[in-house]
Amino acid sequence: MAIYPDLSGKVVVVTGGATGIGEAIVRAFAAQGARVGFLDIDEAAGSALMTELSADGHAVHFEALDLRNISALQAGIATIRKLFGPVGVLVNNAAHDERHPALKVTPEYFDERIAVNLRHQFFASQAVLPDMQASGGGAIICMSSISWMAGFGGMPIYTASKSAVLGMVRSLARDFGGDNIRVNAITPGWIITKRQLELWLTPEADAERSARQSLKRRIYPDDIAKLTLFLASEDASAITAQNYVADGGWV
Repeated sequence: MAIYPDLSGKVVVVTGGATGIGEAIVRAFAAQGARVGFLDIDEAAGSALMTELSADGHAVHFEALDLRNISALQAGIATIRKLFGPVGVLVNNAAHDERHPALKVTPEYFDERIAVNLRHQFFASQAVLPDMQASGGGAIICMSSISWMAGFGGMPIYTASKSAVLGMVRSLARDFGGDNIRVNAITPGWIITKRQLELWLTPEADAERSARQSLKRRIYPDDIAKLTLFLASEDASAITAQNYVADGGWV
């Protein structure tokens, strides 16, 4: 990965950082010399990652919490701020692509899916914006998904949430651009994580993925982490309110 000197010492918060794309992002920022706090509901995986990276000399801290609980989310970010200082980069990565047939969605399930895939992105951003205003700038990167762009079925609340991320990004970018705060989105395609390998990537599905992508190779978490580093760095200082699709040319 490229080295961005301005990320060294930067305080970074990553939601959903214990596994998958989030884990790759935590590792990438740690390798840049950033001070990384990450949040996740998976206590075992998060603790193991923190132990490993700390042993390698990186400044990392893990908070085990459920992002659906906004008070816990705010408290977790406050703990990271107390340990490392004002937050300069936020990566809103956490999500869950659980399938759900439209005719079986209840009002309670609808609200829970919104909480998992959209609501925490706003409140995590709200929690760090004062730090960035006081520091003279910052970067927020929010994860969307090609699921809504490609018209995937079987998970309408997930796709609705992920499309809504882009509206939120553009509004926050407009509202806080005067504070030199950049807000952008990344829209990953089918990223080959352990979860995807275990649940969805059958030989037939992999063949369809290859057929739909312009690039025939698989796309991995490190591909998303590299783009995240760029958008967080000063090399992207003129970029805000944008959406970067990293899907190998699917859509």
